[in-house]
Amino acid sequence: MATILSVSASPSATSRTARLLRHLDDRLKAQGHQVIPLDVRTLPAEALLGADFGHPAIVETSALVERADGIVIGTPIYKAAYSGLLKALLDLLPQYALAGKTVLPLATGGTTAHVLAIDYALRPVLNSMGPAHITPGWFTLDKDITVGDDGTLTVSPGSAEALAQVTDQFSLALGGRPVLAAAG
Repeated sequence: MATILSVSASPSATSRTARLLRHLDDRLKAQGHQVIPLDVRTLPAEALLGADFGHPAIVETSALVERADGIVIGTPIYKAAYSGLLKALLDLLPQYALAGKTVLPLATGGTTAHVLAIDYALRPVLNSMGPAHITPGWFTLDKDITVGDDGTLTVSPGSAEALAQVTDQFSLALGGRPVLAAAG
């Protein structure tokens, strides 16, 4: 199956975006894919902020992007745009780092006013990096993602269904197995 790089671009250690991605990673693994998680916030600040293309962490991240068949990019939306952390990372990758890749854009945010940020802010930047295919993405409201005291993630039914659909479309684009609904 495919190798997928799952990129969380949230600056927060307790990020709903990252938790949501790790939840979707499990679905992709169940479909037979190898998933490599990457939390951009763990990359050294001096590499990102100093625009150090030769920094070992940036070289390693570029190699992960190159190795991946597909990339899931999750970002919180701030002021109608993707995170500055994601912008810093994308600026340090080669111009056509996504060439030949299938990409799934995902976003989280506090209000439906930001729902078009995927299409009007993130998708054009990703497209400029030459992917073979950008699958339909999904915006999830923060209020639809809850984390229990034990760390378990719950996604509201409507959002969970939509996320499953876009994740499965992405998986199928990479040659994954469809998920069969449980017999009820």
